[in-house]
Amino acid sequence: MTQAAPSAVPPAKGAITGWHVLAGMVLFFAVIIAVDTLFIIKAYRSFSGVVASNPYEAGLAFNRTLAQRQREEALGWTAVIERPEPGVVALRMTDKAGQPLSALSLTGTLDRPATEVGRQILNFKPTGDGWYRAAARLDGAWDLRATARTAQDQFEIESRLVSP
Repeated sequence: MTQAAPSAVPPAKGAITGWHVLAGMVLFFAVIIAVDTLFIIKAYRSFSGVVASNPYEAGLAFNRTLAQRQREEALGWTAVIERPEPGVVALRMTDKAGQPLSALSLTGTLDRPATEVGRQILNFKPTGDGWYRAAARLDGAWDLRATARTAQDQFEIESRLVSP
């Protein structure tokens, strides 16, 4: 008895074989590795190596900021920001008991979120019952940074204002 040798049937034209899958996977990972390598090279060439030009002073400034935030929390002051009419920013300052604070010196700036162009200096004037108003151009998005002061206390206000 003789056995017939198994015959190798060639795959149908256009059929995906194991070699096609292997080549596809190798090509996929080669593209991923090439793109990652490109990003690493770009990042390495563009990084100056300086994280902060004065890291010690930046750390001290951050510690002062944290201490200021704790003092503000102990004060219990609150600020309500409104735009009662076009071209006006209004703030109402109240103390821990909800009573208006009318004897404050309040100054501030409006900055664009994405650029340093167009900064506006705000000079708030008291209008009574804890309200302070300042004229401002309010087209688009602005970051408000204001500081309310008495002779011994300071309260910082930060808010994003977006015009409709």
